[in-house]
Amino acid sequence: MSEYASIGQILEERAKKNQKKTALFFEGKEISYDQLNGNVNKLANGLKSLGIAKGDRVAIMLPNIPEFVYSFFAIQKISAVAVPFNTMYKGREVTHILNDSGARAIIALTNFGGLLNEIKPDVPALEHIILTGERTLLFVQPESTVSVQMVYESSFFNSVDEAYNKVGEILVEVFKKFGVDDAWYKHRGSVRVKGRKIASFIVSSVENLSIINAICFMSKLATDEFFKVIWVPPEVKDKVIEPLTSVEEITCNRPDNEEFKNVVTGLFGEMLGIEIEEGKLKRDEIFGYEKQRALAFKA
Repeated sequence: MSEYASIGQILEERAKKNQKKTALFFEGKEISYDQLNGNVNKLANGLKSLGIAKGDRVAIMLPNIPEFVYSFFAIQKISAVAVPFNTMYKGREVTHILNDSGARAIIALTNFGGLLNEIKPDVPALEHIILTGERTLLFVQPESTVSVQMVYESSFFNSVDEAYNKVGEILVEVFKKFGVDDAWYKHRGSVRVKGRKIASFIVSSVENLSIINAICFMSKLATDEFFKVIWVPPEVKDKVIEPLTSVEEITCNRPDNEEFKNVVTGLFGEMLGIEIEEGKLKRDEIFGYEKQRALAFKA
């Protein structure tokens, strides 16, 4: 081995000598040097296929899991520069680090996907968001949340971005009708009040249809019981369930579901220039709804 071998080369050499020996031990599972090097090579090739090259910055927003090791060594193998940082950082801190480093890509837990999508427009150099690992939990409780779904032809909006922006704008106006004056929307998927999420929504497509699914928080979610039986690493617990708030917590009043529905349908109709009539789902709406459910269950 050269006197000036890189970290990636050192791993390669160690893997050749210690193929079946344990390199990592995580939550009762042994990962051999051969497996470690193989996973590192797969990720390194993936980064190269995205155009990441020597000297490029790649941020790592991962806790102490094997994926952090894979990411760090993969970045070294292609002579890029790793920029690891604390998973406890919030949006403003993450934005500063990404802009300061000029990172072209970030590797993060799936839990952070919503946050990264929100700040991406403020980080012009960031081209790629690579997600792995755990998923964000979204609680739906009949007494605490209201679900809103809209099925429409994909051509209704000019782009997915337009759909996100318009729905965010409408939901902000909905909450203001109920006294949540500080509600705001900036980027994909979350309506917030002073940094806390009060609604979450996603736009997805199925063939020629698009579906908007929104969860609006009416009163405080009871999550304590969940965490008594499901263990979550402390460093990602606040990302598993983002800081939330609700209409009742802000205004001391929980809207009646029927009243909320009327305001939602009224504003959607008014701000989108469409007529909304109560009744059974139409054929295309049923198709979109059932297809979406099928995809969700497969996931």
